[in-house]
Amino acid sequence: MSHSIDHQNHFYDTFDSPEGLADRIADILGCPVTIEDVNHRIISYSKHEENVDDARVATIIRRSVPENVINGLWESGVMTRLFESSEPVIVPKIDKVGLGNRIAISVHKHREVLGFIWAQINEATITDDKLSLMKDAAKLVKNQLHQHHLKNKKTEESYQNFFRQLLSGHIQQSAEIQRQASRFGLKFGNYHAIAIIEFDSDISQTIEKHAFYLTETFQQPYTVCRLFDQNQLIILLSLETHAREALKTFVQNFTKKMHERLNIHHVKGGFGQVYTTPESMKDSYRQAVNVLELKEHFPSTLHDVHGYYELGVYQFLYELRAIRNRDNYQNDALERLKDYDKKNGSDLVATLHAYLACDGNVYNAAKRMHVHTNTLNYRLKRIGTIGEINLKNPNQKMTIYLDILIESIDKGHL
Repeated sequence: MSHSIDHQNHFYDTFDSPEGLADRIADILGCPVTIEDVNHRIISYSKHEENVDDARVATIIRRSVPENVINGLWESGVMTRLFESSEPVIVPKIDKVGLGNRIAISVHKHREVLGFIWAQINEATITDDKLSLMKDAAKLVKNQLHQHHLKNKKTEESYQNFFRQLLSGHIQQSAEIQRQASRFGLKFGNYHAIAIIEFDSDISQTIEKHAFYLTETFQQPYTVCRLFDQNQLIILLSLETHAREALKTFVQNFTKKMHERLNIHHVKGGFGQVYTTPESMKDSYRQAVNVLELKEHFPSTLHDVHGYYELGVYQFLYELRAIRNRDNYQNDALERLKDYDKKNGSDLVATLHAYLACDGNVYNAAKRMHVHTNTLNYRLKRIGTIGEINLKNPNQKMTIYLDILIESIDKGHL
């Protein structure tokens, strides 16, 4: 009888106990073992041994793998190999994240990764028998991880209707929100915001799985719940402090990792204001949608803008446009400049926009327009004369600047 068959029989003795199974695998391999779900949350781990590394200790304390360790495993190519193969992977130590030598294997069911088994081998010799044992262990862990996966999936499907009601504002009472959140095991922190990640194409199964994977493995801010709506991933994020920069970092890292790991280039993200109550998520959601719509109209100007708070006067453009259309309003000064440009083939409107966008800095505006500063100063005099505009009057400058931006929305560019 082969060693692997003997070891499988040993595994079956404790098949109903995740903790017992981790201990049994560790006993047979002679090294510490951790069993994780696909999002790197601990399912079970073997009893403490001597010489365990920092990564294992931190994982057990947190009940999930630290984000820096996950990043190190992706950077080294380990996670890519684990997601693409069901064969054991030898993992050399990664000193910068406190990870010692390991053997790892992903647990698959119908080509879907359910989780991982990690064995910390330190300096032990890796034999074919150990690799074979990892494959046997993966077969036996599969059923428990599958049950765990089904339970999580059912919970997620249940809470998505609650999340949609929260986003639409159909559920407003704080007590009812807390009751349903408790029912679905959702934990709200002190501060909350909605973030949206938007893809420029249909969502494939690979994108969906990896997007959900990222929301689980980012540990700050914490993902309370999420759902896909057409080509958008909508996420309710919870923060410990009113730290808007943490939200910006989340969006930047999310889009960066989608590019690095799946080679997806056209992903953009935005988030709304931070609130202390979950009933305000309808407002944060509306603001996040506004950010993405404005980034679509002003891709260059708002390229690095992700938060609603960063929009400045752009926050008000859609509302002002609606008022302008309702009142059939025209900015007379702007109309005169447009007429002059049309008749003379000049660029006075574009020059004025560059000057105002550069906060009245002639040098920067000239650089933006690719003209000499003397040329720009001459144009500004013509703008003042033809448009009857006092460029030292902040009220006039702000009004015409907003009207230029509003017109650019209707033209579909800027």
